[in-house]
Amino acid sequence: MRGQTFARRHPQLGEFTVRPVDPAVDSPLLHQWLTHPKSAFWLMGDAQLADVRKEYETIDGDPRRAAHLGYHDGLPTFLVESYDPAADPVGETYPVREGDIGMHFLVAATETPLPGFTLAVIDTVMQLLFSDPANRRVVVEPDARNHAVHRLNEAVGFAVEKTVRLPDKEAKLSFCTREQYLATTSQRLPGADR
Repeated sequence: MRGQTFARRHPQLGEFTVRPVDPAVDSPLLHQWLTHPKSAFWLMGDAQLADVRKEYETIDGDPRRAAHLGYHDGLPTFLVESYDPAADPVGETYPVREGDIGMHFLVAATETPLPGFTLAVIDTVMQLLFSDPANRRVVVEPDARNHAVHRLNEAVGFAVEKTVRLPDKEAKLSFCTREQYLATTSQRLPGADR
């Protein structure tokens, strides 16, 4: 995942591309996104620009984590973080398997939402993660109160395993194998990628 770029075309919504975050260049934009009220579940609402830059420099320097900036038709619109669950507090809540990869994603707040856009973003994220054959199962731990993301996760194949207590939240520990994800895409997105 580290340093990986990725691109896909959605038949209705256009081009989605992903590239690694450059903390020196991208931190001002990420600060704007992460401190927006709609990003409350990221718990960075009070972060200063220097805090955001430090966070993404830390991720950049950690071989078990990665951050990617996502674009829609050339404009930055989403953020993806991946991590090794064995090196994260979530790994203490379940037996980590070889091939597990953790994921967080954020869609930037917008004044002009597109129908189906957030689902297209999470599809892009899942395709990015599963483009690496070493990744067999995606692990997420969204805040238990974040009902919108629970619905999105379910739409791409995640199944909730249990509610867990993490240092900063009560979370819905959920898993999605490659097979679970592919089963949902065959139902939802015939011909989604060309």
